[in-house]
Amino acid sequence: MDTLVKIPEAIDPTQTIDFLIAKPANQWIEEAKQRPIPGMLYKELWHEGELCILFASSGLGKSVMAVQIGNDISKDQTVLYFDFELSDKQFEHRYSEEFKNHFVWDEKFIRIELNPDADKPEKQTVEEFLINSIERCINETGAKILIIDNLTYLRSDTERAKDALPLMKKLKELKKKYDLSILVLAHTPKRDSSKPITKNDLSGSIMLINFCDSAFAIGVSALDSNVRYIKQIKERFTENIYGEDNVMVFQIEKPENFLQFTFLDYGKEKDYLRNVSESEKQVIKEMVQQRHREGKSYREIAREFNISLCKVQRFLKIEDENLNSNVIQ
Repeated sequence: MDTLVKIPEAIDPTQTIDFLIAKPANQWIEEAKQRPIPGMLYKELWHEGELCILFASSGLGKSVMAVQIGNDISKDQTVLYFDFELSDKQFEHRYSEEFKNHFVWDEKFIRIELNPDADKPEKQTVEEFLINSIERCINETGAKILIIDNLTYLRSDTERAKDALPLMKKLKELKKKYDLSILVLAHTPKRDSSKPITKNDLSGSIMLINFCDSAFAIGVSALDSNVRYIKQIKERFTENIYGEDNVMVFQIEKPENFLQFTFLDYGKEKDYLRNVSESEKQVIKEMVQQRHREGKSYREIAREFNISLCKVQRFLKIEDENLNSNVIQ
């Protein structure tokens, strides 16, 4: 016969049992009801109070997307953007027209980079010094929104799960201590781009995914390298809305002085992974050219075929060259 565990009739709502906190379920609910419902910081992918990870292979635009998210949030709240990727001049170039006509940021968007002249205390590791510096920034600004670009500078060996654990624990401690919302950017090791993105593509995936609240990833179209898609990998406050059957599709463009992801449509991930044959590409070119002759705008054509404006322009340029060649002959 199984041994029955006797449950106390009443548990002190404040009682802790070593590493655990024990409260009646009704008490948990009553306390939760006193706190506001977490708002969405970036659609259903990142909510207030979450430690979220955005990951992708190098060169797919993680920083572009993260800055865009931070810029949108800064219209209402202070955002600390820890930029460990770009120099100030590189950052300027992205958000200007050839170093002229610069984008004007909200004063609540605060960009932070490494200080090469800082003296690290002898008893601290580089990671400890950096985390402590981040905490000082939080205290001095009172900011609740952090974007960290990228994970490599917080821990040098995030590919190994045992090294990822203390990092994620420290970030979760900061999140809880200061009631923060944190978006962390991370790289994926070399992966097979013809396969769907999964949590296993994230460096140090098991520990990182287990300790974050949510995660999403950026993939690239096999047909058009300017087209990206965003896929939801982990969620806690919502259902999986942007999974493999409903990814968000974007093109990267720079209207005037702001490099950004521009939304195109929703789609199925498999349509962006498959290799497109030369004959299929030719069919798409001809259909793009036909839509143009029907009076469709470049943007309408791009949305219909899930390709970028640049790709549309290239296809139509080919048509113009062919027409001119026929006229000359």
